[in-house]
Amino acid sequence: MPWMSFHTRRPRPPRMGDVGLFPTDHGEGEPVVAGKHVEVIDRLIEAGGAVPPSAETGYTVPFDPEVFKQVALDLLDGAGVRYLLHAFASGVRTEGRAGEVVFETKSGPLVLSARATVDCTGDGDIAAAAGAPFEIGRERDGLVQPMTLMFRMVGYDEDAFGRYVAEHPDQWRSVHGLWDLVEEATAAGDLDLPREDILFFGTAHPGEVAVNSTRVSQVFGTDVFDLTHAEAVSHRQMAQVAAFLRDYVPGFGESYVVQSGVQVGVRETRRILGDYLLTGEDILIARKFDDVIARGTYPVDIHNPNGRGTVLRSVPAGDAYDIPLRCLLPRDVDDLLTAGRCISGTHEAHSSYRVTPTAMATGQAAGVCAALAATSGRPPRQVEVAAVQAELVRQGADLGARRREVGTRGGRAPAGRVGRNQRSGA
Repeated sequence: MPWMSFHTRRPRPPRMGDVGLFPTDHGEGEPVVAGKHVEVIDRLIEAGGAVPPSAETGYTVPFDPEVFKQVALDLLDGAGVRYLLHAFASGVRTEGRAGEVVFETKSGPLVLSARATVDCTGDGDIAAAAGAPFEIGRERDGLVQPMTLMFRMVGYDEDAFGRYVAEHPDQWRSVHGLWDLVEEATAAGDLDLPREDILFFGTAHPGEVAVNSTRVSQVFGTDVFDLTHAEAVSHRQMAQVAAFLRDYVPGFGESYVVQSGVQVGVRETRRILGDYLLTGEDILIARKFDDVIARGTYPVDIHNPNGRGTVLRSVPAGDAYDIPLRCLLPRDVDDLLTAGRCISGTHEAHSSYRVTPTAMATGQAAGVCAALAATSGRPPRQVEVAAVQAELVRQGADLGARRREVGTRGGRAPAGRVGRNQRSGA
């Protein structure tokens, strides 16, 4: 079957290119991220490119990345979106504004104008170029979570690996483990990996696994030299891990790498400071906000910026935290919203909201607010929160208990705290 059936607790998947899996967004079996995210999953399932969420999959959704590409294009075309590929946002025409964004292309530089812009670059490139303040890394030393090159292997024998797990239950928990085999291979000089275990999970196809075990630390995704270094190091690590799996792990003797990510996966770069700074405490106590536009259940999940080890702290069982609209409104720039992993939050909070379902939810919310701003002729910060929430609910989004209040209050988002240690450059 496409998902490994011998996990013992909810899987904890990664979030990088070629992952082939949507992390769980469920609280006690019920999803908290709805709207467009669910529509994408439904379309993937209809196309035969995804495994439906269930208790067996830990409510995650394994999917085929190639099917996803076609589904994404179909959804864009169906919505009448005019999209431009092979273009890189390199700056803005006027500091303090994001209405004219400069793109570098094979056809030369282009300038695209908009009444409202949404920065979904992941790195907050447009917001930073427009002059919005931002933070990078954890507070004590500025280090970010490591990068990872994802890759997929085929020729995997699930039954053989399942027998190994049954005989060595202390060596495999959910989707990661093999500690003794890692130690044995390391001592023999066959493995030199800056993490203590191996992490992999099933995909949408039998006999195939996605592997998340490379780790490149103390590199920054806003530095092209660091990115180049990370590509080289992670590909060498991939070769080691693939050989280790074949040579040491039952079920992988005939396996081989079929594809790696288009580029090394970057977990963390800029966090654009907005009108509110979401904190780790907000995540861990499942804090609620009047201007909620998305919710999340993914744990605080921090891969050690210095190498081995991962911090994992869960949201209260059966609950979810809110993300307020204020986190999507960059300070000092009025015609811009952020979405995805570059929204306003601390290093700790970011480790939770950076995952795909939450990123998609903030993307839908930012798009709604930007559309309302553009059609009304007002900047996003002046759009009524209730109007954004009402449209999100109409589109199928889940705002928790706040959906019962939508339409009963108006006005802009309340004021909130902002972050410390802001930076004006990479």
